[in-house]
Amino acid sequence: MNQIILDKLKAFAPESIRSTSEFRGDLTVTVAKDAILRIGEFLKSDPALAFDQLIDVVGIDMYRSEERFEVLYNLYSLTNKAYVRLKVAVEEADPFVPSMVSVWPGANWHERETYDMFGIKFTGHPDLRRLFMPEEFEYFPLRKDFPTMGIPDSLPLPRR
Repeated sequence: MNQIILDKLKAFAPESIRSTSEFRGDLTVTVAKDAILRIGEFLKSDPALAFDQLIDVVGIDMYRSEERFEVLYNLYSLTNKAYVRLKVAVEEADPFVPSMVSVWPGANWHERETYDMFGIKFTGHPDLRRLFMPEEFEYFPLRKDFPTMGIPDSLPLPRR
């Protein structure tokens, strides 16, 4: 199934595929940020692929100078019983990725969590606000440069 997915993606958007890898049967396709929405729509709507379920959206802080962050979309096809992972690189200076909520409505909460913890914004998201941290909190706790012990007095905590 992985070869079919790759062949269809390369035929659909060859210029948008940055790299591919396979580990223990799991296919990862790195795509251009500006094409992620179009590729998601294709993977869902193509009847031979039918990736109708978004399992998860994950942010990763690579702590590199240029493309510091990555966003992973774990997709599943109920019809084919197949998984694929889409990966997109995100620059630290411009941490924006198109939202996938229009393709998979379940991306709503996953994208909000990724925004809340990493500061990666999803353009076109219908309600991008924080889930766990207060709206006025100016830090992103899952970034690698966030102190392990937190930032003193950054959150008002209740007294004992």
